[in-house]
Amino acid sequence: MQEIYRVKTSPVALSDNMIIGEKYRITVLTEALVRLEYSEDGVFEDRATQTVLFRDFPKTGYHVVRNADGIEVHTSMLHLIYNEKEFSSHGLSIQIKGNLSAYHSIWHYGEKVHDLQGTARTLDDVNGEVELGHGVVSRFGYSILDDSKSQILLDDGWIEPRKKGVSDLYFFGYGHDYKQALNDFYRLCGKTPMLPRYALGNWWSRYYKYSEESYMELMDKFDEKNIPFTVAVIDMDWHQVDVDPKYGSGWTGYTWNKKLFPDPKRFLGKLHDRGMHTTLNVHPADGVQGCEEMYVDMAKEMGVDYENEDPVVCDPASQKFMEAYFKYLHHPREAEGVDFWWIDWQQGSNCKVEGLDPLWIFNHFHYLDNKRDGRRPMTFSRYAGPGSHRYPIGFSGDTHITWESLDFQPYFTTTATNIGYGWWSHDIGGHMLGYKDDELTARWTQYGIFSPIMRLHSSCSEFNGKEPWRFKKETEEAMEAALRQRHCMIPYLYTMNYRSYAENMPLIEPMYYEYPENAEAYEVKNQYFFGSQLMAAPVTTPRIKGLNVAKTKVWFPEGIWYDIYTGMRYDGGRMLEVYRDLSSIPVFAKAGGILVCADADELDARSVIKNPDVLCVRVFPEADGEFELYEDDNESCGYVDGRCVTTAMKYSADKDMFVISPADGDTSLIPDNRTYKLVFERRTEAAADKVKVSVDGKEVLAKNKYDKENRRLIVTVNASSASKISVTISKDTVALDNQIEKRCFDFLNQAEIGFVLKDEIYGLITSGKKTTVILSELKAKELDTELYGVLTEILTA
Repeated sequence: MQEIYRVKTSPVALSDNMIIGEKYRITVLTEALVRLEYSEDGVFEDRATQTVLFRDFPKTGYHVVRNADGIEVHTSMLHLIYNEKEFSSHGLSIQIKGNLSAYHSIWHYGEKVHDLQGTARTLDDVNGEVELGHGVVSRFGYSILDDSKSQILLDDGWIEPRKKGVSDLYFFGYGHDYKQALNDFYRLCGKTPMLPRYALGNWWSRYYKYSEESYMELMDKFDEKNIPFTVAVIDMDWHQVDVDPKYGSGWTGYTWNKKLFPDPKRFLGKLHDRGMHTTLNVHPADGVQGCEEMYVDMAKEMGVDYENEDPVVCDPASQKFMEAYFKYLHHPREAEGVDFWWIDWQQGSNCKVEGLDPLWIFNHFHYLDNKRDGRRPMTFSRYAGPGSHRYPIGFSGDTHITWESLDFQPYFTTTATNIGYGWWSHDIGGHMLGYKDDELTARWTQYGIFSPIMRLHSSCSEFNGKEPWRFKKETEEAMEAALRQRHCMIPYLYTMNYRSYAENMPLIEPMYYEYPENAEAYEVKNQYFFGSQLMAAPVTTPRIKGLNVAKTKVWFPEGIWYDIYTGMRYDGGRMLEVYRDLSSIPVFAKAGGILVCADADELDARSVIKNPDVLCVRVFPEADGEFELYEDDNESCGYVDGRCVTTAMKYSADKDMFVISPADGDTSLIPDNRTYKLVFERRTEAAADKVKVSVDGKEVLAKNKYDKENRRLIVTVNASSASKISVTISKDTVALDNQIEKRCFDFLNQAEIGFVLKDEIYGLITSGKKTTVILSELKAKELDTELYGVLTEILTA
C-alpha cells in the first residue's frame, strides 16, 4: 500500500524482558504491566496488532524463582505464579502487592475482572444506560487487555488475521496509580493525536434536506445572532437518495444531489470563507451502485461488469477495494473542499474475514488517508475497540431525546478515559424519538460546553431542530450563551488538546484519578475534571417545581473552590448538594486556577483558525497557580516535531502577583503583540486603587475597570508577546464573603412559594444570628426538603 497507510510501530520487546517456555512467553514490560502468551506450537507474535503497536519498553526489574510447581515472577508491584501449562484459573495467577484489598488482590486466569469500565461501541437507539466495555484501571488494582483476536498489522500497511487458538493478554496491575496505568496503555497502543483547532468549536449537524441556499441562510442567521460555528456536518441528503429501486435504498451514496447543491465546490468554498470546515456523512455498507457518477471507474478498477451495472460490493477486507474506495469515492470530494468524513457504519462487526471488524478498517484507513498533503488528520466514526483513540473523533450514535439519555452521557464520557478514548462527540440535545423539553435542551447544551466536542444534532422531523430560536426565551438565551462560551474556550481547550497528546491525559479526567483513595471520588459518577483548571458536575435532572432550580450532588476535594458562573466560594473536603437555575451548571475552578479564553468580542468562526490577538485570563485567588498556554499552526502535524510556542502564567497568592512570561518557542506562530484582559476574580472595590502593572520590569499605566456586580477587577494590558508582564494587587482586596443575604434574597424573590414564608425565612437570615442557629431554626420550621437544601448551600458554602 501507499506509504501514507503505513503506521509507525516498534512491536518487538526486549529479550531481557522475556521469560520463555516451550509453549508460553511472559514479557515483563514494566513492573506493573505483563504480557502473557500461550501457543500450542510455541510460536509467538512479535508483529504489531490493530491494538498494540509498541512493545519496546526499557529493561525492567524482575526476578524469577523456579520450583517443582513451575515459576514465580516477582516485581516491585506484582507476584506471578504459573505452573507452565496451558493457561488456567488454577495454574496462572497474579497478586497485586500492597494493601489494596483484603479479598480482591489476586487475579486468576479466566476470572471476570471488575474494573472501572471503559466505553461502548455506540449509544445508538439508547434511552439511558448501556453496558460498557473494560478499561485498564480498577479499584481492585488490576485489569486485563485481551489482544488474542486482534488483526496483525503488516509492514506494507495492510492487515492479516491472527492465528487462532492463542492467548495474548496484557495484565495491568498498577494498583490505584490510574494515571500511570493509562500512560503505559498509551505507551503500548500509541498516543492520542492532536485535533485540528477548528474541531474544538461548535458543530452544526442535522439530518435534514438542506440546499445550498437554505444552509447559507441558516448560517447567516447564526451570524446575525453572534453564534459562531466552526464545523458544518452535512448529513446524508448531500448525495442522491431518491434513486431507482433497482439501485437499492439510496442509503449509501457518493454523488452530489445537484438539485440541492448545484455547485458543490462553490458551496464548500462559501463555508471555508466563513472559517468553517465540512464533513459529509457516508454509509459505506451498500457499496457503489450503477447510478453513481464514478461507478464505471470504480467498477473497472474492481473488475465488475459495468455494462450490466452489477454493483461494486463493499468489501473492506479487500486491499484493492479500500484503495479504490478512497481514489474514486473520497478524493474527488475532498478536491472540491470536503475536509473529513463522517463514517456512519451501522452494520455490525462482521465481514468475510473472521475477526475483522469493518468499522475498525474504515476508521483506521480513513484517518490515515486524511493525512495526505501534510494536514492534521481527523475522522468521525463510532468506537471500534481498544486502540480506537488513535482515530479521533468518536461519534456516539443516535440517542433518544430524554433526561435518561442526558443523565448517562457524562458518566459514559468519563469512563471512556479508562480505555484512553478521550474525544467522544455526542448528539448534543439528543437525536430522535423522545419529546420536546426546553429545559432538557438547555441543560444538554450546557453540558456540551464541558463535553469533548460540542455538536448539536437532531433528526429530520420538522419539529426537531436545535436552532435556539425554536425554544422559549430562557432556553434560547441559555443555549446561545453556551455556544458563545464554548467558542471562547478554544485557547484553553486547545492547550488541553496538546496535553492529551503530550502528557497522555484526556480532556475529561475522572475524579478518582486525582483522588484514588477517597471513596467520594467514585460516588459522583457525573462529576469530572475538565482539563487541568476546571471541575464540572453537569445538571442532568429537571428543575424543582416552585423553586426553579435543579439539584446536583458535588464532592469538593480539600481546598477552596469557586463556581465560575455564580462566583460562589466553597470550602472543600465534603459532599454538598448544590442548586442552579437555568442560567448555569456547577463548574468550579480551584483557588489559584487560571483560565485562558478568547475574548467574547471576537466571536467569529474565522478567528478559530488563527491564534488570537486578544486573550481573556481569569485568575482565582487564595492559592498559588500556574498554566502554560500552548499554541501552534493549528492544522499541520508540526506539533509532533515540536513546532509550537508556549506562554507560561503564574499566580502567587502570598504576593498577590500574576506573571505572564515571554512566549517561548516559534513565536512566528502567534501575534507579535497581544492584548491581555486579566480578570481578577472575587475582589473588593479597593483592588482598583492598589493594582500595579509592569512590562519588562517597567511600571506602566494600564486600563482597569471594577465590575461591581460580579466583584472582579479587569486589567487590560497591551504588550509584545516577547515581554514579561507582572500585575500586583494586594491580597487584602480578596472578597472572602459569599454575600449570603443577597443570594438568599435573589433566590427567595424568584421562588414560587408563599410570601409569609419568604418573609419569615429572610428575616431569620438577616437576623445576625450564627449560621448554626439559623440552620437549626430553619430546620425547626419543617421546610420542604429542597427549599432547606438551597438555603443550606448558600449558608454553608
